[in-house]
Amino acid sequence: MTKADIVDIVAEATGLTKVETEAVIDGFLSTIKNSLQEGERVEFRGFGSFSVKKRMPKKARNPGTGEVVYLPERYVPTFKASKILKELVTKSLIKES
Repeated sequence: MTKADIVDIVAEATGLTKVETEAVIDGFLSTIKNSLQEGERVEFRGFGSFSVKKRMPKKARNPGTGEVVYLPERYVPTFKASKILKELVTKSLIKES
């Protein structure tokens, strides 16, 4: 599913125009991005949480050349699904199979 698909579905469900819906979704995503840039955790109860994790520097190997490369310390965004969301997805997909 793409952002455009989500805009279409939300616009139909809410009665907003696609332009209005896209503006809301853009604002929503922008707020999450800005919060993560500040190192804040963003939580949606019953859905999951976004946070930033620190990755320590390490040595790695380029699989193409075998050359050892150094990966510096970095921060990566992560998402952890809530227990409710995990159970919902599992039950839904088990029924389909």
